[in-house]
Amino acid sequence: MNNHISSPEFTTLCQSQLSLLSHGLGAVWSVIYLAENISEDEQTQLFPFVIYPQEGNQGFWELPPIKLAEIWQASQSYFIAQLLPDYLTSQIETQKADNWQLEVAKTKQLIFPLIHQETFMGLLVTGREDREWQPHEHQQAEEIARTIAIARFIELQYGWTRNELLQQENLRQIEHDRLDNLVHQLRNPLTALRTFGRLLLKRILPSDSNGKLVESILAQSDRFEALLEQFEAESEQLPKINRVNNSLPLLETKQRNIDQSSFLLPSSTAELHPVDLKQIIEPLLITASAIALERNIELVNHLPAIIPSVIGDLAALREIFNNLLDNALKYTASGGKVHLDLAMSRDKMLGIAVQDTGVGIPFADQERIFERHYRGVQAQGDITGTGLGLAIAQELALKMRGEIELISPNNLSKDSPGTTFIVWLPSISGLPAKIDN
Repeated sequence: MNNHISSPEFTTLCQSQLSLLSHGLGAVWSVIYLAENISEDEQTQLFPFVIYPQEGNQGFWELPPIKLAEIWQASQSYFIAQLLPDYLTSQIETQKADNWQLEVAKTKQLIFPLIHQETFMGLLVTGREDREWQPHEHQQAEEIARTIAIARFIELQYGWTRNELLQQENLRQIEHDRLDNLVHQLRNPLTALRTFGRLLLKRILPSDSNGKLVESILAQSDRFEALLEQFEAESEQLPKINRVNNSLPLLETKQRNIDQSSFLLPSSTAELHPVDLKQIIEPLLITASAIALERNIELVNHLPAIIPSVIGDLAALREIFNNLLDNALKYTASGGKVHLDLAMSRDKMLGIAVQDTGVGIPFADQERIFERHYRGVQAQGDITGTGLGLAIAQELALKMRGEIELISPNNLSKDSPGTTFIVWLPSISGLPAKIDN
């Protein structure tokens, strides 16, 4: 944004303020200079913006741009004549050309910097020739300069905010296009993966233990396909962006409002039902066991054969335990352990604990560990991540009237601090069948 470019409204305000200087305080001439850049450097270029009086087609373009240092110099000498066009200087009564320097020297000049919130934006230069400026007149002129400065600051703030919003929208559009391209390109390899999985499953004998691994691959690919379909469906319902004459983007409000934090996750108004946790956890353990075997981690399932049912949403619970198991395996070194246990029940809540012998979570990070994109000390390590898994898990647990408890260190191993996450969920009795927004 060029800082000397302004709106018609600001121009009108400036003209009215200069008129007030003339008719109210007897100023013979006035000029508002705007800074090209928001800086008080001596080399800052000042552009004439509004002058008073203005006759016919004569205007501010007749004034040359100046540097900040020059106008301060002009305030001390007759050099102010060089800042004004001929038709203005002619209005200052002069008897002879030889007396010009003397007459201008008699002109009482005032120069006010246009400053608001420590931001320098230009100058107000005004003068009269018949009398000294009295203290109360100086104060009134200063108030006019302050009014112009505040109006200019508001206009600049609007321009900066508008540009920032446009940049953010452009970046959002770029990211949206990239994501659309990624989703489109994922479909072909996903289709191939599912096809190969089905063919492989047909060739495996029923007695082959690898059959469960192939079934797990197919289940994960089906989940992947469902996520892609949900993404595309919800993308169609997102508010569309319209641009009018390169103005700020306008949202079409007729579209359904979508909770961005819950995008691709179970809705906050999802129906809750009794859920058998083993139905969710056992398929996840097939994949987790394969990952643990590859990383030389001992995965131990201490859950009893029969687990009381909880009230919740199947998709949300799958997301929670998938994230917690993934984190436990990710932050546990080779030779470590990951345990799955049933916690002690409390207040009609059932607890499932995911424990590991990993690096642990420093106490300083624990208060923020469920914030989106917060990774704490792990952000400086070699293990990659987005800082979303725990935030998503906690959000989903809270929507089901549950919570996730963090314990670190957990004393599961003498060699490593370890971390325990306990997922507390409402048991089968005592809660409504639908959660609130």
